[in-house]
Amino acid sequence: MTPQTDSGTTVEHRDVVVIGAGQAGLSISWHLTTRGIDHVVLERDTIAHEWRDTRWDNFTLVTPNWQCVLPGYRYNGPDPHGFMKRDEVYTWVRAYADTFDPPVREHVAVTAVTVSVDGGFDIQTTSGPLHSDQVVVAVGGYHTPIVPRFAERMPSSIQQLHSAEYRSPADLPDGAVLIVGTGQSGAQIAEDLHLEGRRVHLAVGTAPRVARFYRGRDCVAWLEDMGHYDIPIEDQPGGLGKRENTNHYVTGRDGGRDIDLRQFAVEGMALYGRMVDVAGGTAYFEPSLERDLDAADAVAESIKDSIDTYIARAGIDAPTEPRYRPVWRPQREITELDLSASNITSVVWSVGFRTDYRWLRVGVFDGEGHPCHNRGVTTTPGLYFLGLPWLHTWGSGRFAAIARDAEHLAGQITATARTTAAA
Repeated sequence: MTPQTDSGTTVEHRDVVVIGAGQAGLSISWHLTTRGIDHVVLERDTIAHEWRDTRWDNFTLVTPNWQCVLPGYRYNGPDPHGFMKRDEVYTWVRAYADTFDPPVREHVAVTAVTVSVDGGFDIQTTSGPLHSDQVVVAVGGYHTPIVPRFAERMPSSIQQLHSAEYRSPADLPDGAVLIVGTGQSGAQIAEDLHLEGRRVHLAVGTAPRVARFYRGRDCVAWLEDMGHYDIPIEDQPGGLGKRENTNHYVTGRDGGRDIDLRQFAVEGMALYGRMVDVAGGTAYFEPSLERDLDAADAVAESIKDSIDTYIARAGIDAPTEPRYRPVWRPQREITELDLSASNITSVVWSVGFRTDYRWLRVGVFDGEGHPCHNRGVTTTPGLYFLGLPWLHTWGSGRFAAIARDAEHLAGQITATARTTAAA
């Protein structure tokens, strides 16, 4: 049955609608294309635009290029053990689309998805309605930048921006910069400003860190060989709660290196504990700096422990090296900072994102707005998610495992399509 609008106009029907044309949406489109399954990919902006539009100028991947794999496509450049820069990543993903000409409609935003009374899904878009038997949501898990409410009390003279808006030190006013948060973005932006000679004040959070290299290899390479990236989330310590974890901070800049906040302190960066408030031109912090620095180091050293165990068990001849020793410790915890006296003229909030699926009006979410699924398959027949962090394994939200996740969902979609056709 072909759906119609209230006015009797025929609504376009597609077997599958994919929402989002980043690497996840393109990956599932490749599988659907090769299997001959009718589909369309709807993209609010342009193909792979997030890589070009929401990263800073000196952004690099933190995973090595050899881990960049999409269905039927992989990195084959001259530096497999290097780390692609922002524009290189955009070019690489955009070139992937050119290899199979996916049916992408750019500048088409989805405004609502509902379960149709006649089966399948009704989809409202800025270019008109569609109907589909199945839907793949491939819009990632980072939608709305988080800025704490107390940011409203920041002096009006201070420029505020989220890490997603940061591009380069030259774009910020002269003066010192306060960065709040030390996940991957916060730590790397702090380094970016620090290398440019800017005075940086950094509010440190609870994010863990990892060494870039250990015993002669990138830690990612060791963990790959150990099968770490193939462990399903349900078999990880903490199970599904792993999806709430913050990523380890490290960098691929200049060939890759550790990000050691203690070394930054030695070089003049001011470190504080978690920021909790602003009032009367003063920023307030928890006395948590030493605790969180120690915790981040402990995670990095525990990863080295697991690598040592693997090397010993496998009888691998690998060079040894001394373990990390802290190069700096806070003499006292500073819990208050006069923003004007410190000449702070800008603040970069790097405290994450929240999901926003208000347009997806289907009952597949938990109490915090996160989609409930089993490896991307929801309890609503025909509705899937792809490209989310920890969808199935560590690599699900990254290039490392998107191809595997997309192949799994393509099998589910194909089986459902055959059942529908038979019915």
